[in-house]
Amino acid sequence: MGQFIDLTAKDGFVFPAYVAEPAGKPKGAVVVVQEIFGVNSHIRSVADGYAADGYLAVAPATFQRVKPGVEMGYTEEDMKAGFALKMAVEGLPAPGVMQDLQAAVDYAAKAGKVGIVGYCWGGLLTWRAAAELSGLSAAVPYYGGGMTTPEEAARKPKVPVLAHFGNKDHWIPLESVQAFEKAHPEVVVHVYAADHGFNCDQRGSYSAEPAQVARERTLAFFQKHVG
Repeated sequence: MGQFIDLTAKDGFVFPAYVAEPAGKPKGAVVVVQEIFGVNSHIRSVADGYAADGYLAVAPATFQRVKPGVEMGYTEEDMKAGFALKMAVEGLPAPGVMQDLQAAVDYAAKAGKVGIVGYCWGGLLTWRAAAELSGLSAAVPYYGGGMTTPEEAARKPKVPVLAHFGNKDHWIPLESVQAFEKAHPEVVVHVYAADHGFNCDQRGSYSAEPAQVARERTLAFFQKHVG
């Protein structure tokens, strides 16, 4: 079990992050970037899972600049509320929430090399982080909403990237994933027989086998690039 701590971004903004520590000496760190539902019980369990695998896990609250203390489930109402909060964060003046992610990476670096993993909107932020942030060694976006659009796909990652997508994802058309893969031969892309959110066991779209395979691939990727 982890705990919340306060981190401070470059502009002085203070925000919470859930931190889960491994039992022994960490072999590196993983920044876990939330979906549009806050640092909820699912994201905390994901962070706990990376800690159990030997990493210092840090999950920053990326909604804090527009609304503090967000923790939601996965109902239709939650979806609408989360999407509105995401749009509010996306509308912040640059660098916006990216400086919060940088603060999380900087904090995590005390454990060694740092990887970043994100889900849904967090997948998009992870892709941006791979191109914009300093101090990262690897990035793993899961079904990053929007990252396959021409504007986002034009980014150039500075670190190795492994990307997971589902072929039944109505938010991310398969054609756009294929175009992204063609534009980024350096990115390892895996497509699963699954829907958006397939990694989350609290969502109706959860798919156990693809989630397990994607997790094993992610851990192998972090083992190679983070430690």
